[in-house]
Amino acid sequence: MAHRTAKSWILRRPTADQPPRVLPTRDLDRGFRADLATGHNAANRSRRSVNELIALARGGEPLITDPDFVLLDCGSRDIKFIRYENSRIADMGWNAECGASMGFTIELLSTYYDLDYATVPVPDRGFSVTCGVLGMSRIFDAVIAGASETEAVSRFVRGIAMNAYRFAGSPETLYLSGGLCDNPLFIGSFPCKVIPLGRFVLLTGLLEIIKQK
Repeated sequence: MAHRTAKSWILRRPTADQPPRVLPTRDLDRGFRADLATGHNAANRSRRSVNELIALARGGEPLITDPDFVLLDCGSRDIKFIRYENSRIADMGWNAECGASMGFTIELLSTYYDLDYATVPVPDRGFSVTCGVLGMSRIFDAVIAGASETEAVSRFVRGIAMNAYRFAGSPETLYLSGGLCDNPLFIGSFPCKVIPLGRFVLLTGLLEIIKQK
């Protein structure tokens, strides 16, 4: 059975009667070991682990029909992308510093300020943000200067999206992977066409690797 390990979640391999689901890692037995995994804790919780960029690439191939595309994965701790040309990998990148805790911070802010991102309009401009954690100071400064909490957070989210967009090479069309696929404000903050693929792309990649074996 294949699993994907993210910062604090396990995605279970889908079967005919069992769709993918998310489980907190704390709910697993201490002796649990996945047959195949990817993510920051994969080596410690699996019999075999693969690099996240490999899982991302293998997951994108069956989901995207275009021979030329850019697939960006926005995780809780980092961001990474794969660029294909003529159905072959042409470039890739992984940023754990400028993308630090991006997804986690966006989720944390919605809880702290009691915001529903589906109802927050995309702002005209965003903050210059390169790190989720350090960028939070821009929110506090804006609120002190008189901006509403909703406006300040929305400008933060747009700044994060723009940073991720530039990191991926500023494509005209961007395929998006990860939990932020469910965040309308984040998706609307990109200055390009965004096609969300959902949070299970890396899991799809693991399944493709199993099929190849």
